[in-house]
Amino acid sequence: MIVWLNGTFGAGKTTTARELAELLPGARLFDPEIVGYMLRHYITEPVHDFQDWPAWRALVPATAVQLLRHYGGPLVAPMTLLRREYAAEIFGSLAAEGVPVRHFLLHADHDELVRRIESDTVETGARQWRLDHLTPYREARPWLDAEAEVIDTTSLPPAEVAKHLATRL
Repeated sequence: MIVWLNGTFGAGKTTTARELAELLPGARLFDPEIVGYMLRHYITEPVHDFQDWPAWRALVPATAVQLLRHYGGPLVAPMTLLRREYAAEIFGSLAAEGVPVRHFLLHADHDELVRRIESDTVETGARQWRLDHLTPYREARPWLDAEAEVIDTTSLPPAEVAKHLATRL
């Protein structure tokens, strides 16, 4: 099984994923962003986001399937997917391999997201890029609300979100 933690920057995906992986027996953290970092070494065609590369959308489920087959799981994947067709492609590939996906949307109110992004001391160089993604996130909310299990993280620390997720799983 894959537990996909979706949401925009500042929602708490990565921190929650680490906490959740500690709570689920045998769980492993799987960050699809690392697949994108790898591809940047090989693909020279420019894109706005590495998710736009078909190779990324093919390699993420292929990598997850191999990890599950050879090393077990569940896998906890913190990754923003705002394009419905990309989510359908990735989740469809996983389903074709018999891998179930629990898709959760970690949501926080707009003002809280801005506060978290602007106060982040780790990824300061990506601050504006992260803020710029708040509008596409807002635009994606209708399909995300329909297709993911929504968890409001506005006033919850990641450890509490992880505990809540663990009980739902």
